[in-house]
Amino acid sequence: MKTKKIYDKYSFEELADSIIFKNPLSEKEEKESSTELAEIRRKNRESLTENQKLYAKVLQLRFLMEDYAKSEVYDESRSFASFLKTYIRFSYKVNKSFAEDINLKQTELSLILNEHRLPNEKTIVRLEIHSDNVIPALSWYRVVEKQREYELEKDIKFKQEQKKFVKNHLEFGNVV
Repeated sequence: MKTKKIYDKYSFEELADSIIFKNPLSEKEEKESSTELAEIRRKNRESLTENQKLYAKVLQLRFLMEDYAKSEVYDESRSFASFLKTYIRFSYKVNKSFAEDINLKQTELSLILNEHRLPNEKTIVRLEIHSDNVIPALSWYRVVEKQREYELEKDIKFKQEQKKFVKNHLEFGNVV
């Protein structure tokens, strides 16, 4: 016996209907279920401990940092300093307490937060430890590197100054 191909047996509409999921709820039922779900989420948020809320915030910050580091676009408002300021606001009222907790001089922290200096490796590792490894050092580091890449690319004056130190540079002319 000869087997028919599936599209010979069924119309394209029937095939599409078998794949596409239709919402079995009416518009009113959909709205009610959304309201009910929102209420359940609100109650769940209210039942979280302060520590659970802090964990959620830190985890969210980590994902924001990692997504940003992977993106192709540099955003000045997402500097290392801006992420660190957000992190500090989660638990501290003053920067002094945070600086003490990671054994960093207040002036050093201030220079980092005001974007006059980028952090060194010891600071990045201390941030990882401080977050109980929720935000790995590599996540902090990738944000720093993204900022360094941008600064290197846009610093035309620095590149011009460095030309005087290079002799016999390669020249390719019109290589096709």
